[in-house]
Amino acid sequence: MKSEEKNMLEQDSRFINRELSWLEFNERVLDEARDKQNPLLERVKFLGITCSNLDEFFMIRVASLKDMVHADYTKPDPAGLTPGMQLEAISERTHQMMSRQYSTFNRVLKPALKESKIIFKNRKELNREQEQYLETYFNTTVYPILTPMAVDAARPFPLISNQSLNICVEIEKMPADSGYDESGYAIVQVPSVLPRLVKLPDPDHKTFIFLEDIIRHFMKRLFHNVVIGGACCFRIMRNADLDIEEEEAADLLTEIKKQLKQRQWGEVIRLEIEEGFDKAMLRQISQAMGIDKLDIYTLNGPLDLTCLNQLCKLPDMDEHRYTPYEGQANPLLQDVDLFEAIRQKDILLHHPFEAFDPIIELVRRAAEDPNVLAIKQTLYRVSGQSPVIQYLAEAAERGKQVMVLVELKARFDEENNIQWARKLEQAGCHVIYGQVGLKTHSKITLVVRRDEDGIRRYVHLGTGNYNDITAQLYTDFGMLTCSESIGADASAFFNMLSGYSAPLTWHKLVPAPFWMRKEFERRILQEQRLAQAGRPARIIVKTNSLVDPAIIDCLYQASQAGVKIDLIVRGICCLRAGVPGLSENITVRSIIGRFLEHSRIYYFLNDGQEDLFLSSADWMPRNLDRRIELLFPLEDAQVRDRVMEVIDLQLADTMKARIMKPNGQYTRVDKRGKQAIDSQWALCAAAVKAAEQSAEETMAYRFQPILSPTTDAADDTTPEDMTIIRTAKEAHENDNKLLDEPDMEDD
Repeated sequence: MKSEEKNMLEQDSRFINRELSWLEFNERVLDEARDKQNPLLERVKFLGITCSNLDEFFMIRVASLKDMVHADYTKPDPAGLTPGMQLEAISERTHQMMSRQYSTFNRVLKPALKESKIIFKNRKELNREQEQYLETYFNTTVYPILTPMAVDAARPFPLISNQSLNICVEIEKMPADSGYDESGYAIVQVPSVLPRLVKLPDPDHKTFIFLEDIIRHFMKRLFHNVVIGGACCFRIMRNADLDIEEEEAADLLTEIKKQLKQRQWGEVIRLEIEEGFDKAMLRQISQAMGIDKLDIYTLNGPLDLTCLNQLCKLPDMDEHRYTPYEGQANPLLQDVDLFEAIRQKDILLHHPFEAFDPIIELVRRAAEDPNVLAIKQTLYRVSGQSPVIQYLAEAAERGKQVMVLVELKARFDEENNIQWARKLEQAGCHVIYGQVGLKTHSKITLVVRRDEDGIRRYVHLGTGNYNDITAQLYTDFGMLTCSESIGADASAFFNMLSGYSAPLTWHKLVPAPFWMRKEFERRILQEQRLAQAGRPARIIVKTNSLVDPAIIDCLYQASQAGVKIDLIVRGICCLRAGVPGLSENITVRSIIGRFLEHSRIYYFLNDGQEDLFLSSADWMPRNLDRRIELLFPLEDAQVRDRVMEVIDLQLADTMKARIMKPNGQYTRVDKRGKQAIDSQWALCAAAVKAAEQSAEETMAYRFQPILSPTTDAADDTTPEDMTIIRTAKEAHENDNKLLDEPDMEDD
């Protein structure tokens, strides 16, 4: 990068580039892989997450920047960087990150795995029994699948699919009767249908060899009468960003299906190769792929470390995993009729600390209850075997009015959502696909029921998707209510989605892209004016990403007026915190832990009134301007107390929180003289304690986090030493199952 461009990166800009901020987030995830306080196999999983995160980042964000460069788009972003400058900065940073990933694997995790009797062998380290085992495995399982593809003057370089792992083989000498005088190359794709890690016979260890090493070991069997030289692995990443002109697409579903097929063959944007790759081979591959040196990554180890996730499922390794945890029953919903409980009061659910079952139960009861007349729901992401889909289909088959908005443009879930949309339509549901140019990202369910005293609307509003699997891994809030004003807004909202008109006024709900931005800006300005008038003013926000320049500028102005602002931002944050004269009253912290922080909370002191909201929306232009989102207030005192206790706990986190410095980098909390608080573990333990309350205590239910005793940082306390860990462990050590953790990217 040119020196003047580096200066632009390092200058005291009001904004941090969003791509570099995301990379900083992925570094925090990588830190969890290096953190010895985490169980070993969980550290392996965190390493795999950083790799899958980076893949998606390249396929979407880097691909988009390359499209801009190809189109000669040179407008700088809010941080002052043009697309070309961003690509150079990203390349420099990601080369460093991937080097650190492999250092983490080779120098940190691999030795630790070996100490725990999990070892990797190469071809030269096999004993006779293992050699014989692989001989049989190759002949019976691997060899029939392989297809060597020659590359020479008569046969051009083959088309390589996105994210596939391939071996490039140097052909040093052709057979005399082949008709070819020159040497050439061949490509052998490593089958993705087979496990990358193959377990070897070993009575004393869990011993593995990589599938590509097995293929290389027996490579000569693919090339009879040919002298082969080196054989090295490479892997490519392609542009996977869908480009759909909705205005011109006569059938959105058909257009998305067509675009999905093209994901495998988009422009190559990254090439990964093993160390020792032949320079002539590399030159030929890079020319065939049309890829620049900037986008070539030479790696010291096996390509695509996400394959290490296989280790996380090994049996008899529980001591190297998190203590299993199962979401607890909400005490307000135990041994009561669900509809009756919602009529009594608003009910807050906090996943995964509390089970997702009540949401599934709401849809099941609605499907079976003869008094339910209609069900309406938005679906952004659901699981592969979604019970929600099953019950919606059953409701339609029973003759109920069922309307479902299925968002076909949910990135990387498009194909799954197409299948569910077809199933719902076949069952008789009225399925809609949203509005042109807007993703529907709101999370809302409306159940219309004939009660004894008349028609009543039961509503679920949430910050997370209706996905029963990710609900065990993402931290999200959901609220069940039969508030008349929220019910009226819910009906108006669904009519807006399926029809043409939007209400001029709303009672409680604040939707995007129509009113939410103005509402946030109004409330920030209100706190600013209160501070200028000498009154207490405070804003607390928990969100996944903070990118929107206008919102950031509003926060800067409020900070300069004296408003105390605490931001809990898991991922991207383009705001600079703690800069004198700009943001000295703003703190930013990020919490990376066992669960993916996903809930969105917005708090405004409002001269002592303390207005509190939950939302499906982050503070990003896409959420505020290009998506249909919902912001909803919390008015029940008990619900508000629970959410505020969660906020206070996260602001007090000393174990998993990182604090942003003015330069945009993050540091761990200084724990000296402070309680060792892991907010996620504390919430697990609190949910366990609450679920054990008696029926008499249920209506007086109050959330009580369990914290650890005061600990000096020098004690080097681990989470397993903490009271909160012991409480959760004692309740759940026997019968729970740990699920795979998903990508750390936002939804």
